[in-house]
Amino acid sequence: MKLAIDAMGGDYAPEQIVKGVELARDQYPDIEFLLFGQTEKITPFLKSDQRIKIMQADEVIEMGDEPVRAIRRKKQSSIVLAAQAVKNGEADAFFSAGNTGAVLAAGLLIIGRIKGIDRPGLTTTMPVITKDDQDSFVMLDVGANADTKPANLVQYAIMGKYYAESVMHVKNPRIGLLNNGTEADKGDKVHREVHDLLEQEDELNFVGNVESRELLNGVADVVVTDGFAGNAVLKSIEGTALSMLKLLKTSIMNSGVSGKLGALMLKNAFGQVKAKMDYSQHGGAVLLGIKAPVVKTHGSSKADTIFNTIGQIKTMIDTGSVQNVITYFSEQNVKEETPAE
Repeated sequence: MKLAIDAMGGDYAPEQIVKGVELARDQYPDIEFLLFGQTEKITPFLKSDQRIKIMQADEVIEMGDEPVRAIRRKKQSSIVLAAQAVKNGEADAFFSAGNTGAVLAAGLLIIGRIKGIDRPGLTTTMPVITKDDQDSFVMLDVGANADTKPANLVQYAIMGKYYAESVMHVKNPRIGLLNNGTEADKGDKVHREVHDLLEQEDELNFVGNVESRELLNGVADVVVTDGFAGNAVLKSIEGTALSMLKLLKTSIMNSGVSGKLGALMLKNAFGQVKAKMDYSQHGGAVLLGIKAPVVKTHGSSKADTIFNTIGQIKTMIDTGSVQNVITYFSEQNVKEETPAE
């Protein structure tokens, strides 16, 4: 198994990328790593080159670069060369903490989408905080496509089902449609149409509309939405969690000695809450609908998150999650092309 990794992407690259890769190298003896980037900047942080090969990339796509233009103009960038390695069969997956738009563009324009899928969707894993038998759920799309058609959302549901089954090991995952109410007739024309289409899919365990306030309570295993709403919900959840933790810390610091003593006694409980809300333990966001795993993790990711994301990618490859989607849509294409007798 070979992974093509953009070593120059992210706020703490290449140091934290290299550290995370070495943690994964020591944990997973069956993985080889191709680190794409500027050799002179990567080498000082590399303790051992065992199963790690540095691939020189003269250019770097910066966070502020326009994604598609950068992909087309910076042909020698770490993102482009890593994606090209996957396309050429030299690596099994592409991973970056860099420019999100450029990573998505590289996945779509270089590696290519699966035949039968109109628009790949960006998938993220979120925590469930109120149930003991469910620790997370997946949501897509969370930013790849702002405008979507009903058929795109149905495809998201199918891809989400296969991802939840293979990577999260959920049997017959519950599929929910993000909406402004749980009733079947809620939402705009598009959402009402999607609801009816999902109800007609016999292979999906569709549980109906779900509201954003219930997401962290485990109302579904897979939540389907358009990229605009999904991205807004994702950022709202992240922002609320950070703000609440900040508010709690400020309140404790301003509550005097008794408050600080109380916080000390509850240190373990606070630690459990922080761990439950820690997105990094779930890995990165996956661009589903591409011919190979394409994974983007947060720009502020450090070594532990890089390590967790590599574990996530390994599971995707081991379980054949992408191949399952390819097989499904290939069979659908055959059915559509075969004339009825």
